[in-house]
Amino acid sequence: MITKKRVVLFLLFIFPLIAFLLLSTGINGFNKLPVVNNNVIDISIIDSTETLQNKVSVICFLGDDLNKIKGGLFNLNEKVYKKFIEHKKFQIIAIVPEGKEKEAQILKDEIGAFTDMSKWKFITGSKEQINTFYFSFKNNSKLSNFYSNDAFLIDKKGSLRGRTDDMKNPNRKFIGYNMRSVSDLKGPMKDDISVLYYEYYAAFKDRKKADRKEK
Repeated sequence: MITKKRVVLFLLFIFPLIAFLLLSTGINGFNKLPVVNNNVIDISIIDSTETLQNKVSVICFLGDDLNKIKGGLFNLNEKVYKKFIEHKKFQIIAIVPEGKEKEAQILKDEIGAFTDMSKWKFITGSKEQINTFYFSFKNNSKLSNFYSNDAFLIDKKGSLRGRTDDMKNPNRKFIGYNMRSVSDLKGPMKDDISVLYYEYYAAFKDRKKADRKEK
């Protein structure tokens, strides 16, 4: 039975996603977002209470100087987090080196002044843990004082996703998305997260069809 609540949910979440995919002329179109690396270590290596499994995760590395990344985090909050906060299993994980907990709490409070922070996770790790986790991305770039300008997209299986090439920028790969660039966040990153969610939606529909055939 189609209820008013279901209609509202469809109009708010599913229809915009389908419309995006129909109108999209980018490289992804209806193709799956490429897997860059499927051997990323789980975030539980840093915080045993957190996991990447069964979640769509955006990962960022705050480094020793949190003022350096403040602008990027505000961009990420406005252009990405607020667009996907209502999506199931979405989270942003900000990784902070040990000793920077007070600064991280101040930054979290500033972001949270006008934001529901329920899907923002600030976790603290040793420098060894942070390096081990980042190295598992097998990214060509290196952390600078445990900091990166880029945010990274991890799927529900814990695999690093991104664009191995980009039609509009043939010489550029989107393995990480520059948080200082509003155009990177509201363009490629937002689009790629939408494509990833559509993958899960399409897989769910396929499973339902298969179940009906078995019955």
